[in-house]
Amino acid sequence: MKEYLLNFPDAWQFNIGTAIDDWIKNFSRTHREILGFIKRSVITSIKSINELLSIIPWWLLILIVMLLGWRVSGKKRVGLLYGVMLFFIGSSGLWDHMLETLSIVIASVILSVLLGFPLGILLALNKRADGIVRPILDLMQTMPTFVYLVPAVILFSVGMTPALMATTIYAIVPMIRLTSHGINHVDTEVVEAAIAFGSTTLQSLVKVQIPQALPTIMAGVNQTIMMAMSMVVTCALIGANGLGMEILVATNRTEMGKALMPGICIVFIAIILDRLTQGFVDNKEYNTFFRRRPMR
Repeated sequence: MKEYLLNFPDAWQFNIGTAIDDWIKNFSRTHREILGFIKRSVITSIKSINELLSIIPWWLLILIVMLLGWRVSGKKRVGLLYGVMLFFIGSSGLWDHMLETLSIVIASVILSVLLGFPLGILLALNKRADGIVRPILDLMQTMPTFVYLVPAVILFSVGMTPALMATTIYAIVPMIRLTSHGINHVDTEVVEAAIAFGSTTLQSLVKVQIPQALPTIMAGVNQTIMMAMSMVVTCALIGANGLGMEILVATNRTEMGKALMPGICIVFIAIILDRLTQGFVDNKEYNTFFRRRPMR
């Protein structure tokens, strides 16, 4: 009796982990052709993005980032700072690794936006769907990132495909949440005025609600990019090449200097992507352009 009071009884314990593992493995064997097609498509997409980035000369890419930084911030020194950051990455011999990392991040962000944007609209328009999906989003956002890697590896083996899948699952949450939040908090009087002038629900959504919610939606894109960048090192554990792999190899060899350089490069890329996307959100001309378009 004392043992039952001090320790949780063995008879009351259960383990569903094995059942879940068996289900995933059976699913992988049963749908091998479909999963193989998805894997080939993902690899082709990431390689296409990498090749596109590789075509751009290094000096031209730095110049483009400098001009974008100057344009969104209105300050020449900001654009110059971004150029110095990219030049540092190239001088460190990590330019190609940076392009590999950017390829995975860009692919995951594109997939997150394509899936998260319509899902966020659905949650904003359908309260029942919002009640069902919101707890799932909470679970996805609080679940340790390593948990996403296991089923991704079981389904797609190691490499870029499971890295993309795990990154997308982790990064899609803010896109869905902020899209739904932005549309829900559009001024109701503006929506009612559009409907009063004969707009249908779809027209009101496309021409009024989405343009009005655009700054919040862009903030969701910004957060999606940041969360995708945070998965760079984690995804290196399942074979994703790039800066994360350099950090992982250096860590295994206990080489602090070699781990520090790609770490600094990841920080620089994150700063540039964050400031550029946040600059579009804060840019008054950009927001005014999209908000006035429906009134024409």
